[in-house]
This record gives sequence, structure tokens and C-alpha cells, in this order.
Amino acid sequence: MASPSFDPEVWSAVPFHFWSAVSFALGCIVGSFLNVCIYRLPLGQSIVSPPSHCPYCKYSIPWYLNIPLVTWLYLRGKCRNCGAPISIRYFLVELLTGVVFLFCWLSYGGQSVWLALIYAIFVSGLIVATFIDLEHLIIPDGITIGGMILGFICSFLVPALHGTASVTLSMKQSLLGLAVGAGLIYFIVRAGKLVFGRERLTLSPQTRIVFGETALHLPDREIPYGDLFYRESDQIVLHARTVELIDRCYKDVRVRLGQHTLRIGEEELDPEKTLHLEAVCAEIVLPREAMGLGDVKFMAAIGAFLGWQAVIFSLIISAFIGAALGGTLVLLKKRALSSRLPYGPYIALAAVIWMFKGPAIVGWYQSLIRKALGV
Repeated sequence: MASPSFDPEVWSAVPFHFWSAVSFALGCIVGSFLNVCIYRLPLGQSIVSPPSHCPYCKYSIPWYLNIPLVTWLYLRGKCRNCGAPISIRYFLVELLTGVVFLFCWLSYGGQSVWLALIYAIFVSGLIVATFIDLEHLIIPDGITIGGMILGFICSFLVPALHGTASVTLSMKQSLLGLAVGAGLIYFIVRAGKLVFGRERLTLSPQTRIVFGETALHLPDREIPYGDLFYRESDQIVLHARTVELIDRCYKDVRVRLGQHTLRIGEEELDPEKTLHLEAVCAEIVLPREAMGLGDVKFMAAIGAFLGWQAVIFSLIISAFIGAALGGTLVLLKKRALSSRLPYGPYIALAAVIWMFKGPAIVGWYQSLIRKALGV
């Protein structure tokens, strides 16, 4: 009689590194889907429909031209139909996801297939969050809140995710990680607001600033009001040469705009009823955050998957990574000191380091401390 198709003895007879190759191939396929998420989620588009297509000519890509890695190389990074360039990001995300799936298998496949799969899914979310944050300076709730829920469910299904065989203990560790991740980063957001709560921008003397319906329009960027007004006391402050409304003008006045208040000189107006506001000035002071609320939810999701120790580790290591990379970019004059940097990628990288080598790094550091103290 033939053995059942899913007999564990049959599957275990397959060479381990056959599954390594399968893991890499599966990761590349998943990476192709992650590219869809990276492009569509910030635009509020469905990640299911319509099928993959060229964003320029809307050409629907057939399956034989949608093979991960191979298609991009074969078409030399161009659309088959219109010849428009296809960003190398598509190739890099597919390759990166394939490599990560392979590492998850090599690191955890011998211990548990399900554990390797969950880690691969977790890092897939980190990849999507990283590339969206790099381009749009946001991390969608679908990744952060969805990650919290999925992390808790996975902790219930695979307790080994938290190094235990107890379902109850695993779920407690997941909830504790979620709470520490959200609570600790939220505290940093509030503390950072007190210390670094204002950003002073020096502009050319005749710079025109437009206060739009949903965002502040500067010459080099657009900042949604949601990113500026976190507390009731937050205000945009400037001294304007001229201010133009629909029905009146002002000269040489101070302007203060808050969530619910607008003061131009001595006159107080309702910002909801002010349909148009432009100002010419040489300096503007903006409220700012040390970190955003997206980072709070992102760290909570990491805690739900990896536990509170990973949260502490990721916070410390991401700070070192951010300082080193940010400082390097400033020294190379690739970024201004006051420019906003996405913090999500640093957190994601730190979480990956924890996943593969975190406990070993902590153990090494503790041994150094013991030697230094002569313990």
C-alpha cells in the first residue's frame, strides 16, 4: 500500500537543502507580491485587483512576464509594452525576500517548519514597512495593527515563537511585548516632543508658503497637518512679510496656526472657514515629533511577534543605526541636519538582527560587562 502523501517520514527523507532552494524560490514569489503592497498600500488601492500591470500604460502583465527576478533581467528593467522604466526596487525586493526566506529556513527549519514560516511572514511585513516608510514617511495601519493581531495569533498557534511549549505563556509574552512596544515608544514620542518639539526652518527672503486644506506646502516638500499637530498646543509660527486671504491682505504680521485656531497679528480667525492662506516669509517654526505614532504601532507589532526583550533590543540598536547612518548622510551633505528621516527601517533592521543573532549579542555584551566588573 502506498504511503500517505503527507506522511512525515516521507517528507523528512527529502534533503534539507532541497527545502532551502524551495524557500528561496518561495521568497522570491512572495517578494513579487510585496512589491504590489509597497506600491498600492500608500495609495489606498486594492492589493488584489486589478492584476499586475504597468503603472504608465496600464498593460496587464501576463504570467510568463511576471516571473520573479527573471522577468526584470530579461526585459532589462523596462515595460514590454511601452518601454517605460521599471524601478530596480522590484528586483531588489524579490531578491531580498528570497534571501530572507532562505535564512529563516536555515536558522529555524531544523527546529520547526512552522517557526521558520512565521518568521518569514514577519520579515515580509518588515520589508513592506521599510520600503513604504523610505518613500512616503508612513507605515500603514494594515502593517502595524495587522501585525499586532497576527503576532498574537501566531503566538497562540506556535508557542515556540516565544521559546516555550506553553500556549498560555506564549500568549502572555506576546501581549507583554505588544504593551512594552507601544508604551515605551509612546513615552519616547511624548518626551521627545518636550525636548525636540520645534523645528526652525530658514528660508530665502521671498519664499511663498501655501497653507492648503490638508497640508502645509513648502518649496521642497508637502507636510500633512496630521504630522504637525499632535497636541492641542502645537502651532506653526512665522513672521510674514505679506499674508494673502481670499478677501484681504496683511503686511509685516505674525502668524500662528494651530489645530483649531488661526491668529494673524491681533486678529483671530477660524481655520475651518479660511479657504485660502498664503504667506511670504524668511523663517518658519514647525512643531515636530522625535518619532511618529506609526513607529509606536510598528514597535508594538514587533513586540507581539518577538516579545518584550526584542523591543528593548530593537530600540537600542535602531538608535545606534539611525545615529550612524543619519550622521553619515549629514556629513556627506546628502541630508540636512533638520530634515526628517524615516525611523521604521532602522527598527526593522534591528528586529531582524534580534531574530537571527539578538540573544547571542546580548550574551556577548553581558560577558563583557562581567569581565569589566571582575565578576
